[in-house]
Amino acid sequence: MRQTGAGWGSGLLGVIIFSGSLPATRAAVGGFSPLFLTSARAVIAALLGSALLLALRQARPMPRDLAPLVITALGVVVGFPLLTALALQHISSAHSIVFIGLLPLATAIFAVLRGGERPKPRFWLFAGLGSATVAGFALSGGGAAAVSGDLLMIAAILLCGLGYAEGAKLSRRLGGWQVISWALVIALPMMAAVALVTLPDSWQGIDGGAWLGLAYVSVFSMLVGFVFWYRGLALGGIARVGQLQLLQPFFGLALAALLLGEPVSWTMIAAAALVVLCVAGATGRRSGPSIPTFANHASPKGMQMLE
Repeated sequence: MRQTGAGWGSGLLGVIIFSGSLPATRAAVGGFSPLFLTSARAVIAALLGSALLLALRQARPMPRDLAPLVITALGVVVGFPLLTALALQHISSAHSIVFIGLLPLATAIFAVLRGGERPKPRFWLFAGLGSATVAGFALSGGGAAAVSGDLLMIAAILLCGLGYAEGAKLSRRLGGWQVISWALVIALPMMAAVALVTLPDSWQGIDGGAWLGLAYVSVFSMLVGFVFWYRGLALGGIARVGQLQLLQPFFGLALAALLLGEPVSWTMIAAAALVVLCVAGATGRRSGPSIPTFANHASPKGMQMLE
């Protein structure tokens, strides 16, 4: 029970951090191209992750870990950041945020396919209801939605769900922050090359909001959030703790209202309440998948300092 509680706490903190990602990305694409933004945030986070790995003397991944790390990098280092940045050129921040409510289903599906978890029917029922609530909220909001932006967001959600599930499974051996750090290191050569090729022609005219957005997605969205998120998924179960993602759209909309001046309607509050109930139903003790126990083979020194 203590392990489960720690997983919930870490997962929730990760969700709160991730909730600022799309508003920050929306601000950043006002000054940077999607390709440069995606590659630059990965390079900055990779340098920070490398420093952590070296400072805490973490062992290198085993050869069997390389393929899962590549899949993780494809999903959360390259795919999701790039596709969301492209989508935000076509749809509003508020509209894009509500798609995040579909992440639990994507994560749970890949947890079944890649992680070996077996949620019970009640889990799928409440996960479906929660995602339907989020989808209904998106459709009722109208706004500047474009088909291309919606399709990009759906593709981003699928890749992110794959990366979450693969990284969480791997974090049982390596540790949560070690997984995202090694995934960033693996992607570093390619992302550094892309960043150099897509450098802005001029740095003049890039406002402070774009720089702040780049800083947030590089440090918090790309690294710090994953430290807590992967630890939560590993301790509490991928499909179960993954349901906390249903709350992320509403945290994100609150931040969008505060930072971008977007209005918050009563429908947001009502939908948020329904989603909370769905999360509670899906993650009930009898409905979720079993929580695996495992021995963490990451450096004890590293885990003590970062946990």
